[in-house]
Amino acid sequence: MPNNPRSGNPVQTVVAIPGLTKFAYQALQQGKSLLGLAHKEASTKLMELVSPSGLPPTLPTPPELLAELGRSMDALIALDWQHAEAGIYPTGLLFDAPWLDWASRYPLVWLDMPAIWSRRSQRKVRDLPSEVNPAAYPDYYLQNFHHQTDGYLSEHSANLYDLQVEILFNGTADPMRRRLLEPLLRGLCYFSSRPACQVRVLDLATGTGRTLRQIRAALPQAQLVGLDLSTSYLRQANQWLSQLAGELPQLVQGNAETTPFGPATFQAITCVFLFHELPGEARQKVLAEAFRLLEPGGIFMLADSVQLADSPQFSTVMENFRRVFHEPYYRHYITDDIEAKLKQAGFSPISAESHFMTRVWAARKPV
Repeated sequence: MPNNPRSGNPVQTVVAIPGLTKFAYQALQQGKSLLGLAHKEASTKLMELVSPSGLPPTLPTPPELLAELGRSMDALIALDWQHAEAGIYPTGLLFDAPWLDWASRYPLVWLDMPAIWSRRSQRKVRDLPSEVNPAAYPDYYLQNFHHQTDGYLSEHSANLYDLQVEILFNGTADPMRRRLLEPLLRGLCYFSSRPACQVRVLDLATGTGRTLRQIRAALPQAQLVGLDLSTSYLRQANQWLSQLAGELPQLVQGNAETTPFGPATFQAITCVFLFHELPGEARQKVLAEAFRLLEPGGIFMLADSVQLADSPQFSTVMENFRRVFHEPYYRHYITDDIEAKLKQAGFSPISAESHFMTRVWAARKPV
C-alpha cells in the first residue's frame, strides 16, 4: 500500500491511473446507489405482502423531484472526488468501507425487518432491552429511533447501523460526512503554528466512529477523541478504528450536553447527524457545551439534515423521512434556526452550505 504524500498514512489505492481511479469511484457510487434503491424497493414490496399495516402513508414523489435529487447527488459525488484529488483527504478514503464485513451482516438486516414492521404498526417506540438502566440516559434518548431494534442500546443495533445508513442514503452517507473535512482543515489553519500532534479534535455523538475514521485520514497526526452515550456503539467504533494506522482515538462514554472534559480543551469539535434527534433545548445545551470546550479561535463543525429554509425543493423527502422513520424531533429540527442557536451560544463568524441531503455549518469561537 503506497503512502499518501500528504498524510504519511498507508492508503489503499484501487488503481494507479487517476482517470481510472475516478471512474472506479463513480462506478462504486453508482453501484451503491442501485443496491440501496433495489433493497428499499424489495423490502417495501415484501412489507406490503407480510405487514401492510406497517406501511406509513407517504407523499408521492414527482418525477421532477427525483431528477433534482439525482442532480444533487451527482454534484455531491463530483465534489467528493475533487476534494480527494486536491489532497484534502487521500483518494483511498473514497473506497474505505468494510465490504466483506457488511456483506456478512446484510442477511441480518432482512432478518430484523419483521421486528421493525411490527414495532412500526404497533407504534412501539420505547421497545428497549430490559437490562437498560433508564436513569443512565436522558429520556429523549430512550427510544427506537428509525424503529430500529434496541434503539442505540445494544450490540445488535451497533452491528447493523452503518450498513442500514448506507442503504438509507443510497451509499452517500460517507460522502456527506466528508463535506465537513475541507472547512474543518480551513478552520484549523488558525493553529497552523502549533505542532500537528498537539491539535485535539472531539467528535460528539461519534456512534460507530465513521466520522472519526474520515477525520483520521485528513488529520493523521491529530489527537482524536470520540464521545457517545452508547457503550455498544463505542465498542463497535473501537473495532473499526483499531484497524487504522497511527494513534488510536480515545473513546469516552458520555452525554454531549455535559461532557467530562475541561474548558478550552479542544481546537476543533465535530458533530454529525445528531441534532435532528435532539429536542430543541438539548440542541442549545450541546452548542453551549461545544463553545465551552473549544479553545478561543477553535472551530465547531456541525453536519445534519438539510432544512426547509435552505432546501425547500426537498420538502417532500423530509416529510416522508419523518413519516417512515420514528424521528420525533425531526419536524422541529427542519424548521429550527440553527444559526441563531449558534450565535446564542457565542459563535462568530458562522457559515453554512448544503450538499445533497446534508447541511454543514462552520462556526468559530471568537478569540
